[in-house]
Amino acid sequence: MATTSQPHQATYDAIVIGAGIQGSFAAYHLAQRHRDTLLLEQFILPHSRGSSHGQSRIARSAYAQAPYARMMPNSFRLWQHLEAEAGTNLYRQTGLVLLGPADNPELESCRRSVGANQVLDAVALAQRFPGLRLHPGEVAVWDGTAGVLLADRALRAVQDVFRRHGGTLRDGEKVLSIEPGAVLTVTTTAGVYRAPRLIITAGAWTGALVAPLGLRLPLQPLRIDVCYWREKEPGSLSAGRIGPCFITLGLSQAPHGIYGLPALEYPGLVKVCYHHGSPTDPEERDRVPPGTLRPNVALLSSFINRYLPGLEPQPAVVETCLYTNTPDGDFILDRHPKFNNIIIGAGFSGHGFKLAPVVGKLLCELSLGEEPSHSTAPFAISRFPEVLRAAL
Repeated sequence: MATTSQPHQATYDAIVIGAGIQGSFAAYHLAQRHRDTLLLEQFILPHSRGSSHGQSRIARSAYAQAPYARMMPNSFRLWQHLEAEAGTNLYRQTGLVLLGPADNPELESCRRSVGANQVLDAVALAQRFPGLRLHPGEVAVWDGTAGVLLADRALRAVQDVFRRHGGTLRDGEKVLSIEPGAVLTVTTTAGVYRAPRLIITAGAWTGALVAPLGLRLPLQPLRIDVCYWREKEPGSLSAGRIGPCFITLGLSQAPHGIYGLPALEYPGLVKVCYHHGSPTDPEERDRVPPGTLRPNVALLSSFINRYLPGLEPQPAVVETCLYTNTPDGDFILDRHPKFNNIIIGAGFSGHGFKLAPVVGKLLCELSLGEEPSHSTAPFAISRFPEVLRAAL
């Protein structure tokens, strides 16, 4: 066994770079397939530097985009399978209210994806959920399958089961270089590792990792304000029970959408966030100068006054998270156009957590040269032709 002063050296069947929820599930599926797998993470776990931390994420069947709507039933099944393997609860079913203009096509697509005519008008919504208000010309779509994934617990669970299947997780190791070849070489701050296949799921750091491989992916890291709002009268919104999640679609004052989750992280505080943020360097995300304007917090305050009047109009807690967005908001799940044993999962654009079990499975299948269990055509790198020219 190597001493701490010597670099680690080992050969594996597969290496996964990035131990967020997507990379952890990719490694989990590889280990389940009896592939000797190394999962690398640049930060000491657990950490809050990326996109997978925090206690809660929304999971839902209602999706306007058909590829994700088709993937969600399988994702729910895989989450349940992980719960059984880990012996812990990872999901709390609360339901979801999607609200917006009655003629909004995205809202109508969501209604169709749920498969039932679950439309609530202002009166029906007020009866079921007194804390939420609709305004003239708006409707709400109800997704009863939706709820809250316990994010931190889920990430620990998938990593624990991965290790139980024989996988190796090494944190605190930053990747310094990737040398392509039939057998790839990955050099980190603590070791040199080789494998015939590599999966890169490094979140906001993916662009920097693939640039030396000739790939200029159009990935934009965003710093998101994660805001928690206090009830004016404690318990008034929940009435003694966990309230639903909600998402807005098509509101002119919030073009990127607003979402909310019931109080879990902080008892008595409701999580309400704008689904957009400020461009950032992931290395500088936490260095926000004092007095920096937060226009998205002001937008949320205005929304809360109109739609959630039971909450205080100023946030009690503001934290940050990272999104890594593509220009079209869709994922990248594909092989490197030149090195087909390098698989890239990136650009989850703030809506990838719920789909991570399926994403991890697809990345695993791509790395093994198998036909993916869902079409990856919508997620191809080739939809960005200028990227291919840069790479080739």
